[in-house]
Amino acid sequence: MASRPKVGGWLQGKTVRKGGIASSTSNTRSSTPQVQSTSSTVFGGGVKDASGRTSEYFSMDDQCPVCKSDRYLNPKLRLLVSACYHKMCESCIDRLFTLGPAPCPICNKVLRKLAFTPQTFEDLGVEKEVAIRRRIAKEFNKRREDFVDLRSYNDYLEEVEDITFNLIYEIDLAKTEARIQAYRAENAALIELNIQREEAYAQALKEQEDGERREREARAMELRREEEEEREEIEKSRREIIDKLETSDKNATKIITKSRANAAKRTSARSTSTMVLQSNAKLLRSRAAQSTAIPDAPHVPLEDNWYAYDDVFEMRSSYQDFLSEAVRKDREGIMRGGGYRVEEAWQRALLSAVAALDLPPLSGVPSTFHVDSRGDVIMNST
Repeated sequence: MASRPKVGGWLQGKTVRKGGIASSTSNTRSSTPQVQSTSSTVFGGGVKDASGRTSEYFSMDDQCPVCKSDRYLNPKLRLLVSACYHKMCESCIDRLFTLGPAPCPICNKVLRKLAFTPQTFEDLGVEKEVAIRRRIAKEFNKRREDFVDLRSYNDYLEEVEDITFNLIYEIDLAKTEARIQAYRAENAALIELNIQREEAYAQALKEQEDGERREREARAMELRREEEEEREEIEKSRREIIDKLETSDKNATKIITKSRANAAKRTSARSTSTMVLQSNAKLLRSRAAQSTAIPDAPHVPLEDNWYAYDDVFEMRSSYQDFLSEAVRKDREGIMRGGGYRVEEAWQRALLSAVAALDLPPLSGVPSTFHVDSRGDVIMNST
């Protein structure tokens, strides 16, 4: 029987790369670009970066709206997006905008060659909205702590959404751009400060991620070292058992049992020391996380922590207090039922006195007071 000619890889059940040829054939490269699928469709996809995100979207159905070239006629077709969010191929961009700014052949908006960017999203409406929101976020970057109350912050967010909506749907563009310019001129210092805050936060986040990465690498290295030490320990124990069996005349079972017990003790000691080191490192990390600065709440006299005044007075062992004289003379403790202590009453009186020192003076109080013969102020002379 005559041998049949070899058929293509797709009939043999071999894996065929999209846009390419079977992996088992020669190394000749196909002229069709390799497409990585980003959806359930076969021909949807784009160019992905190292993190797996689509950095440039394209489809096998792409067609330049100016010269009508498609990917079937030009496998290397690449479409870029203009500032007015219309797509054009690189050939048309070079032909129309190399000599300088020129109107868009679709909407007549004046464009520059450097203003064309790769397409990231499949829907150009999403592309436009993301670009506008990214632009607005750079200037309208106030935070909650920049406002006196939540209502003001919500009004600010609503204003930002109104401006974004007008830019996306091109409503009153002149007035909207004027509002943006006025806001930029009025809040230039705060915008720059928030930009610096964001950069500092990003730098701190990067340092934290680097620290966690180094910690993971150190743990992996420590784990490899422990595994290597364990292998060496096992090999050492095996050699010791062999040497003892060769040189000793004792029972082989006892020698093996004793050697294994010693090896188990060494392994247990090593694991215990490792657990102690890990717990100490975890404790240090938790303490470092708890050492963040806590904002100091404003002091409110007579309403906050009473025990904050303990260092501004000193209690005596006794006072001339005729009101508590009967309690102090009670030897049987009848008047001190329930744990009552005269010292606590004295302490409360002193705390009230020193806490009142922080209160502002009363308004409308006369500057002179009536004093009796004992030197006490008479609050009401009537």
